Amino acid sequence: MRINENTLLEGNKVVLVPYNADHVPRYHEWMKSPELQLLTASEPLSLEQEYEMQRSWREDNDKCTFIILDKQRWSEPAAQEEQCMLGDVNMFLTDPTDLSLAELEIMIAEPSYRGKGLGKEVTCMMLCYGISKLGIQKFEAKIGLDNTVSIAMFKKLHFQELSVCKVFGEVTLGMTVDPPLRTKLLGDMAYVKERQYQRHSSQPTGAGVMTTT
Repeated sequence: MRINENTLLEGNKVVLVPYNADHVPRYHEWMKSPELQLLTASEPLSLEQEYEMQRSWREDNDKCTFIILDKQRWSEPAAQEEQCMLGDVNMFLTDPTDLSLAELEIMIAEPSYRGKGLGKEVTCMMLCYGISKLGIQKFEAKIGLDNTVSIAMFKKLHFQELSVCKVFGEVTLGMTVDPPLRTKLLGDMAYVKERQYQRHSSQPTGAGVMTTT
């Protein structure tokens, strides 16, 4: 999705940047992990296939993807983005007849970053981006039944269980954004800064808080 190709979102602990070709080699190394393949229900791809997938995520109108960076490392003057990568977050428009519905996926790929509250901040940042920039009103998340940490996190963020598929071993959680919840989410995340994205720079231009529509 090209709407976010020049967008950087800066939170307290993380920075979200568009997924570009320079990120692919490290992403490809992540996805060699059997654990991540299981958690994301993904099949291993060749490096060439991974580049094709990155182009698809950038160009398709039904996918919105950000790479998650460690803000502390990213803030160092000499830091390269590939050294700061810790995961990714995706939003999919799953129903062509209902563009207000999106499926959310988050992956904290680096084990050392798990259990530190980063997933919650990233999820809230992406929820607000979907609400304010894409007009999303309903979110869903499909999570493996064994991933109890993610299930608990989404439930704390007002997601409720919609269905359980034992065949695929996953639960579908959903949330409808009513006006009070929209106000709370956007208010809680008002500190997030939206900037013009620039490669290899920890000092992007055009700083400002995330705007709403």
